Amino acid sequence: MAADNEILQHIKHAIEQRKSFADITTAYGLFNGFYEGCPGLVIDRYGETLVILDHGKPGEHREIIHRVSQWAMESLENIASVFLKQRQSPDQKLVNGILIEGSNLCQSIVEFDVKYAVDLQINQDASFYLDTRNLRRWLLDHSDGLRVLNTFAYTGSLGAAAGMGNTSLVVQTDLNKSFLEIAKQSWELNNLDPGKNKIITGDFFRVTGKMRHKARLFDCVILDPPYFSTTEAGRVDLQNNFIQLINKVRPLVAHQGWLILINNALFLSGEAFMQEIGTICDSPYLAFEKIIPVPQDVTGYPNTILDAPPVNPAPFNHPTKIAILQAFRKDKRK
Repeated sequence: MAADNEILQHIKHAIEQRKSFADITTAYGLFNGFYEGCPGLVIDRYGETLVILDHGKPGEHREIIHRVSQWAMESLENIASVFLKQRQSPDQKLVNGILIEGSNLCQSIVEFDVKYAVDLQINQDASFYLDTRNLRRWLLDHSDGLRVLNTFAYTGSLGAAAGMGNTSLVVQTDLNKSFLEIAKQSWELNNLDPGKNKIITGDFFRVTGKMRHKARLFDCVILDPPYFSTTEAGRVDLQNNFIQLINKVRPLVAHQGWLILINNALFLSGEAFMQEIGTICDSPYLAFEKIIPVPQDVTGYPNTILDAPPVNPAPFNHPTKIAILQAFRKDKRK
């Protein structure tokens, strides 16, 4: 009980630090236990739904989850339901999540005045990545008139942000059709021109291979793969072979276009990732531009952080490492 009391105080303290995020988004992190005092327990807010992601062994956090859900329903403003996702459960229904308080789940959120459809039950996560919020802001500010390719698009939040930045075209591709249906919903929620949003369901290696064969070019290419996956066409391994994926999309970037890289490998240090970037930028045709930091509701604050990541992410501020590169084509470079 004493330990649970202490954890509950950590949670309340962490939530207090994050009040300002309500001014810019209805979806934000409230507590990241990996860094803030309860490894394995993450609490996020999606509209009126509190989402608890339990990465611990089944039953490990049962008591503190019960106390947090009761406290949230009584004390947090405009929380109408609590949704629990148990990542290590053998029951897929529990992995995808169950309501433990209330009766309705959040179905859409707003961030920087952009609307995004969410389906909290569609996958083991919440269908919307909070750690890429600053990248969505960048896309809103830098996508005017651009042709954008969003690979491993998942539910298309990055594509929707680019669309709201007034792109001329967004192509979104993912292997999972159900995820891309949510991408379509986000596009529709913002009343964007459906003719500017092309959805391609298919394997990354095959889809990008066809694009290279047709000499397709985009002004911005987003590469945001899962940590690890294998299909008949190829293998994704962010820890050991991210360069291979970069080389698949690099020919698709137009002259002076952007190549956005996202690597969330927990055990890949920031220094090692920068070294990888350095190897591909060791030419006149690709240049490192900038790092996009992960927002503090995900990273924690100096006065809430109690634990560090397993490897040092510096110069990035989180294991989700986001870098923007600029490409120059040989036939255009003087």
